[in-house]
This record gives sequence, structure tokens and C-alpha cells, in this order.
Amino acid sequence: MPQSLRAIPAWAILSLISNGLLIAAVVISLMRDPRSLVAPPTHASITPSQAPEAIAPPSTPGLGPELSPELGPRHQLSYQQWQDLLQQEAEAIAENQPSRLSILLGDSISLWFPPNLLPSDRTWLNQGISGEISSGLLNRLSLIDQTQPETIFVMIGINDLIREFTDETIVANQRLILQDLKAMHPDAQIVLQSILPHGGEKVTWEGKDRLLKISNDRIWDLNQRLKAIALEQNAYYLDLYPLFTDEEGVLRSELSTDGLHLSREGYMVWRSALQLYSQIELERKD
Repeated sequence: MPQSLRAIPAWAILSLISNGLLIAAVVISLMRDPRSLVAPPTHASITPSQAPEAIAPPSTPGLGPELSPELGPRHQLSYQQWQDLLQQEAEAIAENQPSRLSILLGDSISLWFPPNLLPSDRTWLNQGISGEISSGLLNRLSLIDQTQPETIFVMIGINDLIREFTDETIVANQRLILQDLKAMHPDAQIVLQSILPHGGEKVTWEGKDRLLKISNDRIWDLNQRLKAIALEQNAYYLDLYPLFTDEEGVLRSELSTDGLHLSREGYMVWRSALQLYSQIELERKD
């Protein structure tokens, strides 16, 4: 065996193989009837749409998605009010700890994950905020300190890029996020997910000019650095990027509503990836 291969830990090689199997499995799933991927949740799913009052993400000009019509009329919340709501939801979960809790941490892409498309074998706590950046997420991780999650899925970074933060800042913040989560939730499986590509010239999002300043090659390179810090911090890394790109290397139009945010079909792909990654990678190491 070449000396360079001997230097690679066996678990890292297995992780690469598992991610390759995941991509193949998701592709096979997509070739089937998409309706077979949809199943109603069998456990509670705590999401903003189930709050006592109908609410909307904080008003961050040009950084949030259009309001989802299925969520009904809403009033606008400040960022602090939105955090207060997420804290209430986390406290409700902490008071009655479910046996299998998974937490979504991120921005609007995580926030708008349809509850009925989340894998149904667990309880989900969605802690996404529209327009969120990595430093904002880092500063509010204490909201989930009292919960006892089995798995925490993190996706953050696209808004940092839109706001022209450097890759070094993004990587440093995500390293701190992983360190904080590992310290507060030592028994949880922490999964860092890749930043998704954008739709290139097909983008119709209102912030198109800012988004197109960010090349998908840069996002791909940044993802390689995120993968490295996940391995460094003994966390998991779920590479969603190749599942969402077309032959031109941009976000597949059928998986997006505007070249940035995901369509229902996009969330179905993500759902399949979460299910298969859990089966192939997480449960194997449990």
C-alpha cells in the first residue's frame, strides 16, 4: 500500500466510501416514483408553523425567501423575537425529552423544510432562522443547551458569502460551532452539511446580483474546507452538493424555487439523503 494511503485513518476511508454509496442510493431513489419518498411524520415535529401565532422570519432585506403560501398570513418578528420563539420551542422539547430527537440548525433553507417531508422515525426540532449567518448561529447555540438530541444537523454559510464575509471567517465560525456543540452535547452525533450550490444565470431570487458574485467553484472549495474541519473535530460530514448540481455544475432548476431556496422536490432529495446517511453512516457507528 502506498505510504500516503497508510497515513489515512481507516475510519476516514470508510466515510468516503459511505458518502459515495449515499450519492448512488439517492440517485436510485430519484429514479423511482417521487411520491414514494413522501410519508407523514409518526412523531411530533416542532416547527415555526406550529407556533400559537402565525409568524414570519425576521425582516432581513434581500436575504429571506418569499413567505410560503401554505403557512398562511404572518406578522414580522425582529431577530430577537424570533430567537425567543425558538427558545420556547427548545424549552418545550427539553421538558418532555423524546427518545429520538434530531435538530436542524441553519438559515432559511433549513427553516422551510416541510415538516411532512422530514424523516418520520424521529422527532424534529427546527431551529432555522431566515437570513442567518454563521456568527449568529454560533451566538444562539445556547438555546438548545437543555435538549438531549440524538443528532444535530448543521447547514450554514450561504448568507455569509452573500454578505461578503471571507472564507476564513466562515471556516473559523463553523469550527467554533462544532466545538460548542460537541462540548454541550457530547453524546449527540453532530453532522455538518455542505453549503448548497446556486442556480447561476438561472437565478431569479431578488438578490441575484449579490449571489452571482459568488462562484459555485468557490462554494465547492469552501465545502472541502468544511469537510476538513468536520474530520478535525470528530464530527460527521454530509456532502449534499453533488446531489443538487446539474451537468453545468449549478443548482438543478427543478430542485429550487428561485436558484437559491429549495422546492418541494429539493427537500425530497435532502430528505432521502438524511434517511440514507443515517442508515449508512450514523447507525453503523452508533
